[in-house]
Amino acid sequence: MKAALIHRYGAPNVFQYTDLERPAIERHQLLVKVHASSVNPIDWKMRQGKLKLITGNRFPMVLGFDVAGEVVEVGEAVTRFQRGDQIYARLDQITGGAYADYAAVSETVAALKPTTMTYEEAAAVPLAAMTALQALRDEGKLDVGQTVLINGASGGVGTYAVQLAKILGAAEVTAVCSLKNGGLMKSLGADRVIDYTQQDFTQGSSHYDIVFDVVGNRSLAECKSVLQPNGVYITTQPYPSNYLQSFLTAFLPGQKYKVILLRSKGSDLAYLAEQIELGKLRSVIDRTYPLSDIAAAHEYSEAEHTIGKVVITI
Repeated sequence: MKAALIHRYGAPNVFQYTDLERPAIERHQLLVKVHASSVNPIDWKMRQGKLKLITGNRFPMVLGFDVAGEVVEVGEAVTRFQRGDQIYARLDQITGGAYADYAAVSETVAALKPTTMTYEEAAAVPLAAMTALQALRDEGKLDVGQTVLINGASGGVGTYAVQLAKILGAAEVTAVCSLKNGGLMKSLGADRVIDYTQQDFTQGSSHYDIVFDVVGNRSLAECKSVLQPNGVYITTQPYPSNYLQSFLTAFLPGQKYKVILLRSKGSDLAYLAEQIELGKLRSVIDRTYPLSDIAAAHEYSEAEHTIGKVVITI
C-alpha cells in the first residue's frame, strides 16, 4: 500500500510518499480501506517532534488520526461491524496511522459513517467534533438555556463547537473570530460574533456560563470577569500548569478551570452521525489535498489560519 511516512522529526518536507506493508489487525480491530483523512494540529506537532516524550522514536511513523473508509477485514472478536461497512473513526494508536491506503481501527472507536456525508466530509469530523462535544457536554456540563463563548470559532474544533453548543441547548452562542468569518458563524448558529482584531472579549460586559478557549491563548484569570460566578473556562492546551489549575479549582467553590483531553469513543461518533443525518451538524472544509501532497497540507494547516478543516483524500 501507499503511505506518507516520516523517518525523522522536522518540517513538512520530511514526509515520504512510499510503499509500506498493510497493517496486521488484532482480534478487536477492523482493517479499513481509507478513503479520506484530515489534518489536525496534533499531527503537525507530532511531526515537529513536540510530542516526542509520548511518541518516542518509532520510525518510520505514519501520522494521522481521522479515518473515513470501508471495512475490508474484521478481527475474530469484532461484533459490531462487517466487511463492506462504511465507517469513520478517530484512531487510538499513539501516533495515529491514517495517512495510508489502509488502517487498523479498534472496533470501540469506530461508528458507521453518516449516510448524508461523503468520505471527505466525514473524515473532517472525528477528532475535531468529538473534542468540541466532550468539552461542552462533559467538561462544561452545558445545560439548556446557558450562554457560551467560543474563542477560535472558525477553526476545525470551533466550527463544530458553535453548532454543538446550539444542539446541546445553549440559549446564546458567541463566536470569537475575524470579521470575514462572521457570516459563516451566523450560518452555523452563532447568535453573536466578536471580531478579535477589534475587540478583546475579556474586556466586554457580557457574562458567560462557559468560555471554550479552542485557541488556548487566554487564561481563567483573564476570563474571570466575563464568566458567571459558577462559570467554566475550558482550554485545549494540556500544559502541566493548566492541569494544576484544574485540580485546584475542582475543590473550591466558584469558577472552574477545565482541560479537554479527547477520548476516542465510537458512541460519541454515533451520536454525531445522528446529528449530521438530522441536518443539525455539518463539516466546514477549507481545502482538500491528495495524500501525495501531504507536506503542502501540513504547511497550510500549520499557518493556523484555516477556516474549518483541511482534508486529505486517499
